[in-house]
Amino acid sequence: MKQLIIIAAAAENNALGINNDLPWHLPDDFKRFKALTSNHKIIMGRKTLESFPKALPNREHIVVTRDQGYKPKFPCTVVHTLESAIELVETDERAFIIGGGEIYKQSLVFATDIELTRIHHAFEADTFFPDIDDSIWELVKEKYHPKDDGHKYDFTYLTYKKK
Repeated sequence: MKQLIIIAAAAENNALGINNDLPWHLPDDFKRFKALTSNHKIIMGRKTLESFPKALPNREHIVVTRDQGYKPKFPCTVVHTLESAIELVETDERAFIIGGGEIYKQSLVFATDIELTRIHHAFEADTFFPDIDDSIWELVKEKYHPKDDGHKYDFTYLTYKKK
């Protein structure tokens, strides 16, 4: 079965980012993101793609943009609807939806799982993660990570499955 996994880090107030950047630095969360998404397709919006200095290694990038003439800054597959991006994922494949806010919102109906890092702090932001509806999503796993020398904030990894 096709697995479409939303992967995100969001604050207590659902903040995702500000000025196309993350308002926090959590090395262990980056490591987890890399471990989960490596060797898979990653689907993202144009602004998310443009926030990367270069392509993420060992991942096939699919960017969704309404701009018919869009020229990405590094090689990737450009599509113009989220549905078109999802069609590029094979039946037995796992793909990750990595943002941003609008793509997350649109993908909730298609996603099978959510891997959410909930940062236990509120941040000023211009992009937000959508609310998770408990009647649709079941929390199946959580793992707490305390703040430490390398992590200014504590956070919890939350895994949801669609009911």
